[in-house]
Amino acid sequence: MLMPKMGESIMEGTVLKWLKKEGDKINEDESVLEVATDKVDTEIPSTCSGTLKKIIAKEGEIVKVGSPIAIIDSDSQIQSNENKDFVGELENNFEEIKDFTYKNSEPEMVKLKNDSNKFYSPLVLNIANRENISLDVLDSIKGSGENERVTKLDLLKYLEDKNLEINPIIEEDREIELKIELKEGEEIIEPDRVRKIIASRMIESKKISPHVTSFVESDITNVFNSRNKIKKKFLEENNMPLTFNPVFIKCVADALTEFPMMNISYINNKIIKKNYINIGIAVALKDDNLIVPVIKNVDKMDFMKIVKESNKLINRTRNGELNADDLEGGTYTISNVGSFGNVMGTPIIMQPQVGILAIGTIKKVPAVIETKNGDEIQIRNKLFLSHTYDHRIVDGALGGKFAQKVAENLENFDLKSNIS
Repeated sequence: MLMPKMGESIMEGTVLKWLKKEGDKINEDESVLEVATDKVDTEIPSTCSGTLKKIIAKEGEIVKVGSPIAIIDSDSQIQSNENKDFVGELENNFEEIKDFTYKNSEPEMVKLKNDSNKFYSPLVLNIANRENISLDVLDSIKGSGENERVTKLDLLKYLEDKNLEINPIIEEDREIELKIELKEGEEIIEPDRVRKIIASRMIESKKISPHVTSFVESDITNVFNSRNKIKKKFLEENNMPLTFNPVFIKCVADALTEFPMMNISYINNKIIKKNYINIGIAVALKDDNLIVPVIKNVDKMDFMKIVKESNKLINRTRNGELNADDLEGGTYTISNVGSFGNVMGTPIIMQPQVGILAIGTIKKVPAVIETKNGDEIQIRNKLFLSHTYDHRIVDGALGGKFAQKVAENLENFDLKSNIS
């Protein structure tokens, strides 16, 4: 049994509690342990029925995604000698076999003669075989893993440099440790693990993507006034509030439909175009940390469905009821910085997406309006949209046009007709 993937960019989890003990009978899909990540705490189900033979990952241990956490003696009568050998090797040499992959849901060990006695994970060996990288070349790559083990990222970095025909000196990023001398009135506060992981993710995203932000102002007076007129009745009839969030989500989804090249990922110099729209919405928690649950297939929802799903997801987020699937699969993200009273912002992209939209606070401002009687000065409700995008793949024209389209959608949104 492996530590499962529990969301995009989540690379490890902490074992909180084993719900079963060694020797217990378990059923397929029955919860076996509780795991915490920087995003969510969740129960992990068993991948098969059988007996929990051995617990590998102890409570409190941090385990990488894809690493073994337990051995289950399956009830299945069909078990090949190869799989028996694999399980035996895993039990006896767990410290050396931490990184392996599945193929067709079966464990696969890649065997390669290794005169240097270095350990390479099956995943690294699979990539090396596919890319025709010899063992001598593998031995020459400086590893960043435990005991200088070559990781997948090390190998992908080598391939990227090779393809670009660049031979820079590759050095590990090292934090510069400065001597701390406290002055009077100062104290040290140790950041918790969640804050450290968030910091790491933010640095990683800025390193991967050159961030550019375009700003557009949108006049949302019409939808603002319409909401004020019907929000009380809407709450009474539907038992849920009518916020601006569903309006933002709908307008962004419509813009992504018109500009599909904003609904992509850019990985290993390849564009992955998504034919579905899954929008992440940044939600602030009581401890001021942000978490980004994802509303799936927004392009197939009408407005009322978006209202219901977004309210449900936000409530579950704030009540700590999310599961791993709620955090996966986002293709674009919205951050409502206006809820903190911010006029605009420069958000950081959620990898491997290529864009994120920050929505500023709504302010009443005097504005010149063109009417059939000429220009007039009126009090209008306006906000700023801050669109940050990955400048490797999104140019200013596309990034700017997309933000402008969202602004137009907001200005022309007919709230009453979408509800009725």
